[in-house]
Amino acid sequence: MIRWNVVLAGGVGSRFWPLSTPEQPKQLLPLVSESPMLHDTIERLRPSAPPERTLVLTNAGLRAAVLAMEPSLPPENVIAEPRPAGTCAALAWAATCIAERTGPESVMVCTHADWAIGDVPAFRSTLDRAAQVAYEEQALVTVGIVPSRPDPGFGYIQPGTVVHDDVRRVARFAEKPSREMAVGMVSEGYLWNSGIFAWRVGDLLDEIRALTPEVQPALEAAGGDLTSFFAQVKSIAIDVGVLERSQRVLVMPGQFGWDDVGTWAALHRVRHHDAQGNAMLGPSFALQASGNVVHADGTQVVLYGVHDLVVVARDGLVMVTRRAHPADLKHQMEAIPADVRDP
Repeated sequence: MIRWNVVLAGGVGSRFWPLSTPEQPKQLLPLVSESPMLHDTIERLRPSAPPERTLVLTNAGLRAAVLAMEPSLPPENVIAEPRPAGTCAALAWAATCIAERTGPESVMVCTHADWAIGDVPAFRSTLDRAAQVAYEEQALVTVGIVPSRPDPGFGYIQPGTVVHDDVRRVARFAEKPSREMAVGMVSEGYLWNSGIFAWRVGDLLDEIRALTPEVQPALEAAGGDLTSFFAQVKSIAIDVGVLERSQRVLVMPGQFGWDDVGTWAALHRVRHHDAQGNAMLGPSFALQASGNVVHADGTQVVLYGVHDLVVVARDGLVMVTRRAHPADLKHQMEAIPADVRDP
């Protein structure tokens, strides 16, 4: 089995304002550790495939920054999308590139660049097994995270009939539910839809040809030209365009401290805590303060007598909110004056 790792590293991470910008989105920032999240992701995957078999899919404007951060990657392995077109287009193009280089039976394992992983050995072991299942079963395999809480911020997967051991067919994918529905789903054994996938590239391309008219005509007409493909392809997520339409999708559970780090508040789950339960990175000091998240980029932050806040300081700008509110930040950005939002 020839294994490739594919890392999705697009997006701007607007929920991480004021630190994240279009030129330096969250995947290029040291949010969980002292290294950028993309670097941590590539290091976690490095033992399973060399740089020559690692693809990074990113925005056109970030290609130079990714190559500067990861000089071991061959330049042709950092694929710059001319425009956002959804995960189905990005992964279809990656599958085509891999098929051309090492053949349609090559297995690609897909992850995102903006995750925190608590148990790296278990993560690697689970992805290795997913790749092997995809290869042997000639199936599209997704890893569903065993929920640690009924979180309405994630999509869910309902496991169906058993194929073998803990590998099951997917009964259905569920969109982000209400909190009440999430409680029921967790009790019924649903898994979080993580966005971890493994498949032989030929199998994925076969399913796209059969099931995904939003992508297949552009893939065929492009003739191997990336710009032409992205000019013609229709935007659609891989879940909607392929997985929800296919009869070849299997799911296996994963338990390795996965978190998608979607908001500032999420950093309280994945960062080291001090004795008072604060998750702080950068020059900061807390006195009679607990449960706070602090990201201090070159600016000293002192907390006194406050609890459950998010404090972000950079370049003379300080943002303070409650841990319960950061999920709304993306939708409130337009209310912030332009000279403050984009200094």
